[in-house]
Amino acid sequence: MKWGFQMPAKVVVGVQWGDEGKGKIIDILASRADVVIRSQGGNNAGHTVENNGEVYKLHLIPSGILYKGTPCLIGCGVVIDPKGILQEIDGLVARGIDCENLRIDPRAHVIMPWHIELDGLSEKMRGGSEIGTTRRGIGPCYMDKAERCGLRMYDLVNPDVFEEKAKSVGEMKNKLLTAIYGVEALDIDTIIKEYIEYGKRLSKYIADVSVLAYEACKQNKNVLFEGAQGTLLDIDMGTYPFVTSSHPVSGGVCTGCGIGPTAIDEVIGVAKAYTTRVGKGPFPTELDDEIGETIRTRGNEFGTTTGRPRRTGWFDAVILRHAVRVNGLTGLAINKLDTLSDIGELRICVAYKKQDGSVLKDYPASLEELALCEPVYEEIAGFTGDLSGCKKFDELPQACKDYIKRLEEVCECPVTMVGVGPARTQNLER
Repeated sequence: MKWGFQMPAKVVVGVQWGDEGKGKIIDILASRADVVIRSQGGNNAGHTVENNGEVYKLHLIPSGILYKGTPCLIGCGVVIDPKGILQEIDGLVARGIDCENLRIDPRAHVIMPWHIELDGLSEKMRGGSEIGTTRRGIGPCYMDKAERCGLRMYDLVNPDVFEEKAKSVGEMKNKLLTAIYGVEALDIDTIIKEYIEYGKRLSKYIADVSVLAYEACKQNKNVLFEGAQGTLLDIDMGTYPFVTSSHPVSGGVCTGCGIGPTAIDEVIGVAKAYTTRVGKGPFPTELDDEIGETIRTRGNEFGTTTGRPRRTGWFDAVILRHAVRVNGLTGLAINKLDTLSDIGELRICVAYKKQDGSVLKDYPASLEELALCEPVYEEIAGFTGDLSGCKKFDELPQACKDYIKRLEEVCECPVTMVGVGPARTQNLER
């Protein structure tokens, strides 16, 4: 008998601050996958997918759900809002999408009403130093996970276990809400009754995702791991504290799904042809001018989950080299090249200059150091015209090809896909 994996899996990660257009890339790869698995985050993130002329906004459910018969798994690293995921399931079913192949790991933690309440209150108390969370309870849920007082999907689908644990934790959270934050206590009994009903509906979806993922890899299946957010939002490798509470980097797939690193063969990083971010924190290449507004308008740079306008800036190769290194990228997908058409001369940030005149080529670990950095730009000719009709990379104007080539050089990673529009047909594979 032959042991080990014959067909290692692909991982898709964001390599900026999230919102890079992973949904489209994942959708393309999901159409070829046998299994699609989500590894981290919660419903604070979203993938916008255009499929067969329809637009879907997915928050927790893997993008493979749009392909009938494809198992879609949610790993233990994801935090689940039961009400939110049921609304998402119901919305998909109402549009004719079959969700019977959805499975959720019993180890995944449950977002409770006190998490949502505490998320908003803690942000409010930060005053002008708020992190800029979506206030959906993600951070407080991960906090309870680390503190080992969290509730898991296993608990939720076992009413007697859930009632006992939820009552104990809920009483503790009420003390925190009333004594520290000075707000009214939550009605724990009502919450327990409500969530037990959610558990009854979700029980049929519970399965050990670690086992299912391992078996899929062992059976030579094409497995796709999808993440949410982006590298600079990773709690360790990102712009702390303006980060999420999980690990959007490729290594997070292993802990978030319960698989070993030997199962991963390809790591595809998704970036925009420029840079965007939502929330607080230093942003060296930010364009607070007419060009930045033009990019925001043309690129429809508004959050999938919150609708918040995104901050926009020139392409930052320092960030990308950081992402190439910490994710072990084997290829890059560059989205929204068409947004830069007719902008004029373009800029690429190739390094940072510190106040003492020294130059950084590697992304700094501290925000204090980053805040004192200025971008070192390299100018490159822009391009004109409508790119949306290009079907092959060779059909792009030469200036576009030159821009992509230079991105490859400064990022030290091959570009394998280029997006010239939101549709799947507008993704040029090399």
